[in-house]
Amino acid sequence: MGAANEVIDWPLAMSTASRLIPSGPDVGRDAAREAVADLRSATVRAVLPVRAASGLVAPHPSFDSVDSGGGPTAAVTEAVVVDRPTWVRANLDGFAVVLAPLLERMRESGNSGVTHAVGSRVTAVELGGVLAYLSGKVLGQFEAFVAPGVTPKLLLVAPNIVAAERMLDVPPSDFRLWVALHEETHRVQFGAVPWLADHLLGLIHSYLGTKEPGGESIVRMRALLGGLIDVIRGVPGASIVDSVQSPAQREILDQVTTVMSVLEGHADHIMDEVGPEVVPSVALIRERFEARRSSASGLDGLGRRLLGMDAKLAQYRNGATFVRGVEQLVGREGFNAVWDKPENLPVPSELADPAAWVVRVHG
Repeated sequence: MGAANEVIDWPLAMSTASRLIPSGPDVGRDAAREAVADLRSATVRAVLPVRAASGLVAPHPSFDSVDSGGGPTAAVTEAVVVDRPTWVRANLDGFAVVLAPLLERMRESGNSGVTHAVGSRVTAVELGGVLAYLSGKVLGQFEAFVAPGVTPKLLLVAPNIVAAERMLDVPPSDFRLWVALHEETHRVQFGAVPWLADHLLGLIHSYLGTKEPGGESIVRMRALLGGLIDVIRGVPGASIVDSVQSPAQREILDQVTTVMSVLEGHADHIMDEVGPEVVPSVALIRERFEARRSSASGLDGLGRRLLGMDAKLAQYRNGATFVRGVEQLVGREGFNAVWDKPENLPVPSELADPAAWVVRVHG
């Protein structure tokens, strides 16, 4: 992490998250081993159906060999089953990659002494707290942002998947495969589209580069406080995340959100297309999952609003509508033009107007 350690106290972020990570479901040793083995099996069983439905291929160790002759070969990525602390550590590593340019600039800006030391610890505690909260919510995640030389992996968070299947009261084996189908689609998206991760990282770096590192602390704290008050009062669309954005940042974030909406919507679409063939109880799972995802009450609902997650869920649904709308007009191959180059990604206005995207990309 290099100079980033001088700006964020990464060990403190990890230790803070470790203290705050919620306890997982009560699972005996044998049941835990069975769940892990079933999830590993599900990730393999999901590969070929997702390939067939998406038309995209990302090498997988169970089906593809690595070219040892020096030819251009995509990285062979795989899925791993993890616990909550491992998920947090992976995301801290990802944050170090994403934030590296901003942290380096802040280090060079001359911040030092007691104020700098306190700031690095405050930021670490904030980051650790957010990741601890999310560690109990995320079912799976592809490591889109990794350090040079590191092969990204697909992470499935076993305790969260077990907790979700129990809460929804659905067949465990079916639910695990259903989740694997969604997350395998994300692995395929990034594995089959080599420019995608760099494009997203570039947008995020542009977002972070629009804010000067110095002279912001008072303004930022006031914005955070105002955002918190709005969230508690229930102001529609309010979030701490949105409260500290400049207009330029909002414009870039709209682009990032649009890309993420397409990725999530595409994964939902593939999952629903494949599901009826390989997941017997897919209709029940989808119905109960959507009902749970749409509800936001109590402390959990407050946490979602604090992070702006409710607004993002609506955007993800728009992403699925976009994908289906485009496929109705030009078919799967026509939609897959979205992966040809960054310019073919939809702009925010096209997310709700698939026909406009078809006209721009396909004429």
